[in-house]
Amino acid sequence: MTSRPNTPLGVIITLTAIGAGVLVAVGIFAAAGGVFAPTRLPQRPMVAALHDAGVGDGGFRLNHARGICVSGMFESNGQAVPLSKAALFAVGQVLVIGRLSLAGGLPFQADNPATVRALALRFLPQGGEEWRIGTVNIPVFIVNSAQGFHDQTVATAADPGTGKPDPAKMHAFLALHPETVKALAIIKATPVSSGFADATYYGLDAFRFVNAAGDSVPVRWSLVPIEPFLPENPVQSRSKDKDYLFEALISQVSAHPLQWHLLVTIGQPGDPTDDATRPWPSARTVIDAGTVRIDQVASEAKGRCTDVNYDPTVLPSGIEASDDPLLRARSAAYARSFTLRAERYREKPPSEVLPPEVLTAAQ
Repeated sequence: MTSRPNTPLGVIITLTAIGAGVLVAVGIFAAAGGVFAPTRLPQRPMVAALHDAGVGDGGFRLNHARGICVSGMFESNGQAVPLSKAALFAVGQVLVIGRLSLAGGLPFQADNPATVRALALRFLPQGGEEWRIGTVNIPVFIVNSAQGFHDQTVATAADPGTGKPDPAKMHAFLALHPETVKALAIIKATPVSSGFADATYYGLDAFRFVNAAGDSVPVRWSLVPIEPFLPENPVQSRSKDKDYLFEALISQVSAHPLQWHLLVTIGQPGDPTDDATRPWPSARTVIDAGTVRIDQVASEAKGRCTDVNYDPTVLPSGIEASDDPLLRARSAAYARSFTLRAERYREKPPSEVLPPEVLTAAQ
């Protein structure tokens, strides 16, 4: 990732470059969660403001509007069984339906290496208990509370006169939220991969695994690619087609399945489970629970991910939410966004994700 100066202006630029999508997501989570403290902001005015800003129009998702459906299998190796009684961790294969996307509410934005990438997955074991996860290619989140969501949304709002965030508001925000400054330093130090296939995706929030004996341990998970890592070249990226990330994904899946190891990090006493801005020590035990294999892609006009709400609190027996306040906010936000799409946009565009020339290759 290209380094930016550690000046107030540099921090502002970094906050924006890390993804307009992350900033939009902050507003969405806060509004839909309705959990601001000490004041609860109404959901509908905030969502209306996002629509006024051009987010969510045309039946798209309010965040991660630009994406594509994927599907395949999760092959468990059984190594997570001592930690969790979830059926999907037994040795064998489980169907997965997922979505690879870019953060932000603009479905036809040009692919940009600085935009946060996401991989959402829905695990569908036999028996009806499913597991939904949302992961992104940054190792920590930039706020750790609903109040942080609110403060950052206000601080990063564009000034009507300049069209850019007000530096004074950003200074004030960063002074009140040192956790954001630390998180940004971690994110800036994390290299960006060349595409979707060679990116590592992080779950960010902590959860708890519960085994058959009732023992519970805190965990975080990540998806680590089998594809060799290639660093993103920003200069070359600017010269590529605006859809280069999705075109490469479609081409790669057509040639061979893409695979990620599902790695589970086991927390120890004292490791924060309620703060997504703080990483756990690198010395923690990590187990490889199995492999996610993606072998099909489809546009959202024809794929099976279109009407899925990837709520991270949809959990099977054996996996439980932690005390991370972001989980409640995310769950409420996703539900609100899903309801808006279902209520307001009965007739959806023939292409919900990518321009027609890219969709033709994916159908």
